[in-house]
Amino acid sequence: MVGEGVLALDPLVVGVIVAMTVVTALTKVGGLWLLRRIDVSERLEAGLSVLPGAIVIAILGPELAEGGPAEWAAAGVVLVVMWRTESILASLCAGVGAVVLFRTVV
Repeated sequence: MVGEGVLALDPLVVGVIVAMTVVTALTKVGGLWLLRRIDVSERLEAGLSVLPGAIVIAILGPELAEGGPAEWAAAGVVLVVMWRTESILASLCAGVGAVVLFRTVV
């Protein structure tokens, strides 16, 4: 490990994080470049608009299926926050906080 004190950074970990950042940025820029060059139908636009939520469900769905009472209660919190705020970010933050709280209590 490099560095002293409480925060010591492994150069390999930092390199991996930087590489992932670059690949993510290139993917986004490449996608925007491609979308400017093709005709986007209403159907494709509708599909792209729901993609972030679909990705979140695909990642978290199996975890919820294997989860216990804490995870299911946190899912309820996510649904309520999403219904009230219509914000995916607020819902995810509330869900993470709720699952940590419920796992501590249950």
